[in-house]
Amino acid sequence: MAGKSGTTPATYSPSLTTGKKKPLLLKEEDWTRPDGRGFHQCRPAFFRTGAVNAASGSAYAEFGNTKVIVSVFGPRESKKAMMYSDTGRLNCNVSYTTFSTPVRGQGSDHKEYSSMLHKALEGAIILDSFPKTTVDVFALVLESSGSDLPVVISVASLALADAGILMYDLVASVSVSCLGKNLVIDPIFEEENSQDGSLMITCMPSRYEITQLTVTGEWSTPKINEGMQLCLDACAKLAKIMRSCLKESASDAQDESS
Repeated sequence: MAGKSGTTPATYSPSLTTGKKKPLLLKEEDWTRPDGRGFHQCRPAFFRTGAVNAASGSAYAEFGNTKVIVSVFGPRESKKAMMYSDTGRLNCNVSYTTFSTPVRGQGSDHKEYSSMLHKALEGAIILDSFPKTTVDVFALVLESSGSDLPVVISVASLALADAGILMYDLVASVSVSCLGKNLVIDPIFEEENSQDGSLMITCMPSRYEITQLTVTGEWSTPKINEGMQLCLDACAKLAKIMRSCLKESASDAQDESS
């Protein structure tokens, strides 16, 4: 692997400014998150583009101990005649290495995540810009430590941008877990295992459009509104970090060519 550019780990925790701040039902001093973060504190995010030389575009990211690399190939001519169309085709695959989880030897393709990644990205890509061709997105989870899918989606969006695929906007994704009556953002593996419910938002922050919303468990209307606002605010900040990475990449490329 060779890195073109990267940013130092940066935080993207939400800072809600609308409405009165509600007191936490469970005080943070009474219960500490396994990694010591506050309930509404995200893990620092690190991005680097150009991680795979052989790909059209690629990106690597670390969110705490969750590590993901995504390679993009194409646009290239569709192999099957039945796939030919006036719009481009997007293929997504998410897989885990055999050493990504505490239980060794369980690495494999994740069909559900592959489908969700496709749905999250499809609405952001200008498919008309590459008719009769296919773009392949391969995401590999190197280390799984929680919030894997939101990280995969965000990194895949950055890799697509690095490949020069035309998009309406970058796609950022953040999730929250409901633990009792409290919400914790950007949950790690231990928190996901004990959650009562989860909410994941994938959006295009500049357009304020949600491309995917996934909810599990039972949520009250006020609680789901709170969770969505936490995620949307964090997504907007995460997208700024992603754009900063792309700007650094472009600046490095100009320096190399001059």
